[in-house]
Formats: sequence, structure tokens, C-alpha cells
Amino acid sequence: MQVRLSRRGYPWSMSSQARARSTRPEISREFIAVHKRRRIMDAIAELTAEKGYDATKIGDIVRSAGVARKTLYDNFEGKEEVFLATFDATVEEAVRRIDEACAKVEGGWDERLETGLAAFLGYVAECPALARMCMIEALSATPAANRRYEDAVKRFVGMTERTVPRDDRLPETIGETLVGGVAWIVYQKIRRNETEQVPDLLPELTEFMAAPYLGAAEAAK
Repeated sequence: MQVRLSRRGYPWSMSSQARARSTRPEISREFIAVHKRRRIMDAIAELTAEKGYDATKIGDIVRSAGVARKTLYDNFEGKEEVFLATFDATVEEAVRRIDEACAKVEGGWDERLETGLAAFLGYVAECPALARMCMIEALSATPAANRRYEDAVKRFVGMTERTVPRDDRLPETIGETLVGGVAWIVYQKIRRNETEQVPDLLPELTEFMAAPYLGAAEAAK
């Protein structure tokens, strides 16, 4: 018996839902899992920025993320692991943005320093909840979060030291002093809910970070 076809080539007996299923691209389980994980991480950033780490509960996170409690525990051991994973992802994204921006610079170390700093400040302004979570809440959330913060600072110190000229006349801790100073100034802006103003600090902070190394640059000439 011949099956009668519609003008679109589907049997008349096929439902519209069945036709939609036959043409809709299938979303992989892995994509869905990654998307849910990202929603959980976004939720803890927003919640801790709004009410602090201690006041944020698992129930708050799953409601904000729109996922089941089981989904959270399938991906994380608990609230602290969600926080730490979000912190780590944020630091990696900041480093990626800085590296990509600096890789495009054809000028000297001072231009790379300014460009990298601009990328960092821009990321802070673009993602205020993540910035507050990483630069304020991480300091007191848990001992592990505080260690993550210290490790991140050391990483940015290393990036700075690889960018600027070496000068043995400067203290060994000059990189830590400068990165710590930038972090403190940005911290104050975030704490006062002035995160959108952070990029305006670029000229001031560039001068602050470059000043100790200008003598070394002149000597190299």
C-alpha cells in the first residue's frame, strides 16, 4: 500500500511533533551537563555577591540555577566545591584574557603591562558578581578559598615579573607589592559597589605599576 505524502515529503499520518523531532538537532547530554554546571557556578557568584558566602545555602543555589539538588551533588560535593570551582574558572578566564590581549601587542613591556592591566580591569567591570566573589568573599569564605586567593595573587605576580624589565636594585618583593596594591584599590571599588568605574583606574594603576621599572628600562638603553 502506498503511503500518501504531504507537500513537505512527510506522511500525512505523521504528527507535527514527530516531524519536529525528526528535524531538530539533538543536544548531547554532555552539553546539557556542562550548561547546568555553568548555571550552578553562575548562581553561587550572584548569591555570594548579594548576601555573602555564609548566608548562601544549597537550596538558594539550586533555586537560582533552576536545577535539582541531585544535579548539584552529581557535579560538586557541596557549596564549598561550587565556590572553589567558580573561583578557579574565573581566574583562568582572567589569565586567558590577559594573555590574549598581550599577545597582540607589538610594542615594549610598558605597552604589554598597560594592555594586560586593561584586560583585567575590563573583566572586573564586565562581571561584577564574579569580581566580588573572588576579590572579597574568597578572603573569608573558607581557608581553602583564602589559599586559592593567595595562589591567584602569586600567579599574577609571576605574570607581571615576566612582563617588566629586571632590575636587581629593586626589592625582591616589588612584584608582590605592586600586584597587592592594585588588588587593594580594585577591592575598595568593588566593596563600594563602584565596579563599573574600575576601568577608569587604568592610567593611575599603569603609572603605579610601571614607575619602579622605568629606571631599569632607561639603563637598558
